[in-house]
Amino acid sequence: MRLAAYEDAIYRRDASGILTVHRTFPLFMFSLAADCDELTVLGRLDPDPGRSHNVVPDPAAFVALPYYASAADVGAVVSALGGTLRRFWAVLGDVDTVWINGPSPMALALAVLALVRRRHIVLGVRQDTLAYARSRFPGRLGPQAAFHVMEGVWRALARVNAVSTVGPALSKRYARARRRHELIVSFVSESDLERPRQPPGDAPYTVLSVGRLETEKNPLLLADVLADLGADFRLDVVGEGPLENDLRDRLAFLGVAHRADLLGYVPLDGGLMDRYREADVFLHVSWTEGVPSVLMEAFASRAPTVATDVGGVRAVAEGAALLVPPGDAPAAAAAVRRIVVDDALRQRLVSAGIERTRLRTGDAERRRFADFLRAQEHSSRRRHRSAARRSKPERPRPPHRWWRPRRAT
Repeated sequence: MRLAAYEDAIYRRDASGILTVHRTFPLFMFSLAADCDELTVLGRLDPDPGRSHNVVPDPAAFVALPYYASAADVGAVVSALGGTLRRFWAVLGDVDTVWINGPSPMALALAVLALVRRRHIVLGVRQDTLAYARSRFPGRLGPQAAFHVMEGVWRALARVNAVSTVGPALSKRYARARRRHELIVSFVSESDLERPRQPPGDAPYTVLSVGRLETEKNPLLLADVLADLGADFRLDVVGEGPLENDLRDRLAFLGVAHRADLLGYVPLDGGLMDRYREADVFLHVSWTEGVPSVLMEAFASRAPTVATDVGGVRAVAEGAALLVPPGDAPAAAAAVRRIVVDDALRQRLVSAGIERTRLRTGDAERRRFADFLRAQEHSSRRRHRSAARRSKPERPRPPHRWWRPRRAT
C-alpha cells in the first residue's frame, strides 16, 4: 500500500534540520509507515526556523506545503492554495490511497484533486465540526455558516468514499458513508499498562487536567471546580494555549491560585505518564471531543477519572470513569469527592479503565486502521475493474444457425 496522509497541522524545522510538529495526531499518521510500502505525510511548514513539541519520527516521509498561520485567514489560505495543489498533484502520481482529514477549506480542495486523479480516498473526521465552530465563534453567523457548508460537502463526499471517524458519535453522524472505520488515536503501549501506580495518599489530593488551553477544552472551568472542592484539593494543569493567562486570572479571582500549578507542555515520554500515576484524580472538562487520547493515557496509568459526557466519551469511558455534564463545575467537584472517599468505586473504575485500554493500545489501533485502508484499496480496485468491463463494447456475435454449412474441399 502506497499511502499519502494529510491533516492541517503546522510543522517546524530547526537550524539542525530536525522536523517537529505541535499536535500529536500527526504522529499517528507517521506510525502507519510500519504497515505501508510507502508513506507520505503532507502538512504546512513554518518558514521560520524553530521547534515544536513532538519530533517527527521519519522526516523523509514528509512533504512540505505552503504555510499559512490560520485557516481563518482567508487571504492567506487562497494565496497558499495554488502551491498546495501543485505539490499534492505531484504526490498523487506516486501513491494509490490518500487519507485526508477534515473538513477544512484545504482538505476539501485536496479531496477534489484526488477524485480527479482517481485515487482511493479515505476521508478523516476528528471532531464535531459544528460544535467546534459554535465554541470558537459564538454568535458569529458567518463563520458558523461556513462550517455548516464544509460539513455538508464533507458528508456528501463520504456518501461515495470511505471515512474514518474518531469515536462513535461521529461515526453515527456519518452513517451514510460508503464504509466507516471508528478510529481511536492512542499512544499507549503495552508496557504502560504494566507499570505500577502510587497508592492514594492523604489530603491535599491532587487533581490533574491535561489538554490544550483553548476554548473548546473549557479550561476556565477548572478554576471553578477547584474553588468548589475546597482546601483539601490542589490542581495540576498540563497544557498550553491562548487561554493560559485567562485561566491564571480566573484562579486568582476565585482565590485559589496558590493551590494550582500550570505546568505547560509535558511530553508523554518525558514525564506525563508519571504525572497521571501520581494524581489522585484525572479531570477532563472539554465542551467538545471525538475520543480524547488523554482518557486512554489516564486509564493506562490507573488514574481514577472524571470526564464530561460529550462526543464519543461515553462510549469509551462509561463504567471506567464518572461522567458529568459539560460546563457543570459543582457536578465535576462532587464526582471528584466521590472518587477520593470511595475506595471500592475507585478500584472498580481503575480496573475497567485498564481493560478498555488493553484493547486500544497504539499498536492495536494502528494495525486495525491499516487493515481498513488496505480493504478500501482492494474494494476500489474491484469496483474500477467491474466498471471497466461494463463500459467495454461487446463484440458482435454471429447469428445463431441450427445448421452448419459444409466446408468446401
